[in-house]
Amino acid sequence: MAIQWFPGHMNKARNEIKEIMPQMDVIIEVLDARIPYSSENPMVSALRGDKPVIKILNKADLADPELTQQWMSYFEQENGVKALSFGHDKASEVHKINELCKKLAPQKVGADKQLKAMIMGIPNVGKSTLINILAGRIVAKTGNEPAVTKAQQRIKLDDGIMLYDTPGMLWPKVENENSGYRLAATGAIRDTAIDYEEVASYTAEYLLQAYPQLLKTRYKIDELPEQDWEFIEMAGKKRGCIRGGNQIDTHKMSEILINELRDAVIGRITMETPQMREEEEVMVAQLRAEAEAKKAAKEEEKRQRRARARKNRR
Repeated sequence: MAIQWFPGHMNKARNEIKEIMPQMDVIIEVLDARIPYSSENPMVSALRGDKPVIKILNKADLADPELTQQWMSYFEQENGVKALSFGHDKASEVHKINELCKKLAPQKVGADKQLKAMIMGIPNVGKSTLINILAGRIVAKTGNEPAVTKAQQRIKLDDGIMLYDTPGMLWPKVENENSGYRLAATGAIRDTAIDYEEVASYTAEYLLQAYPQLLKTRYKIDELPEQDWEFIEMAGKKRGCIRGGNQIDTHKMSEILINELRDAVIGRITMETPQMREEEEVMVAQLRAEAEAKKAAKEEEKRQRRARARKNRR
């Protein structure tokens, strides 16, 4: 699924982040625990250099707890990376972020010093809620939709930490088609920019393989079909999603499936694993190489045509 949603304020935010990044001591990247790979912004690793990073797997109360632990261990294998997980059930533990910031930048801890930390994350990942808990007051707008925060702001925290908040930001081109579907399924992209039936089809295909028992229980289906579209039709019939001519309203059932996934009504689900990340990174690298080779071939063809044209004019 190609992502074309990149509002103007995101481009502005990217330029501002690039400008102030050298001043930062610690980077805090908020991820969606349900899609830790797909919610990673590649611009963070590109811009941070060797600055330490705290990866926060937020909304962990909606995600598969076993996979959340796997992802935290996986991230901490990277140099300069520490991982924490939070959800509504762990709100009181959010202040661990302050402690970890000081451990990662001890040279900026002291009575006359200030530690600068930048917090980043894709839209609708719960970044603003975390900030409000850290600040102990409402300083960031929250909302169950992407792109609520549109401007950068500085927030003074306890312990001599200055937190730089940035707008929720995607990146101009999501190369991994699978990530595009997962971002859409979990609500990182405005619903007006997605095709519900296409996203539900992708989601159903994954859930049939990874969480069949949750689907059986939620939609009261004893024997699950093999195909995603068959499941959507079967579940739609169970839910009474019927339109004229006694046809299954697959669009309505698709909306139900996506909304129940987002609300964890189906169960605690994670839509990707560290192994999937490794495999998909290889796939993306191959596709990128193929695209670059095609582009180079076209450029060479143009060059040769121009050379022949010049030769014929002589």
